[in-house]
Amino acid sequence: MSRFLVLALLLVIALTGYTSAAQQFSGDKLPETNGKAVIAYLNESGYQGWQLWPGKSKFYPGRFPHGSLLTTYVSKGTYRAVQAKAGRIPAGEFVVKENYTPEKQLVAITVMYKQAGYNTEGGDWFWLKYLPDGTIQAEGKVGGCIGCHAAVRGNDWLFIGPVK
Repeated sequence: MSRFLVLALLLVIALTGYTSAAQQFSGDKLPETNGKAVIAYLNESGYQGWQLWPGKSKFYPGRFPHGSLLTTYVSKGTYRAVQAKAGRIPAGEFVVKENYTPEKQLVAITVMYKQAGYNTEGGDWFWLKYLPDGTIQAEGKVGGCIGCHAAVRGNDWLFIGPVK
């Protein structure tokens, strides 16, 4: 009986270690609220394989200060919240907007990353704008982003479409 318990314990330890490694590898571990960590997470998770914002296609018309054409990808929780008309995007979720020229040249990626308690005056969103080469142009509690998106704070700070 004691051999069985030892083997069972070793199996539990091995499986627990495997699960942790698998979760980190698959991108389940969320990044810190800093630009480099968010970019690395998005690249590792393959955000371009995520769902598009419900009802939007690739290269829909954009407006200033974003590109002439936009493509917006959303994490699973964001997609579910929008589909369910939940009213708010849950913490730990993303909206990733690719900004294009009229010729469909990618010029910037803008990100909204929801983190509970991060920025209560800005809807708890971490804002990020970076270039296709990874150069960060703005990150954090970006005044221009917050000031503009405050107009739609009742829609969880999102212009793209309704969340309720």
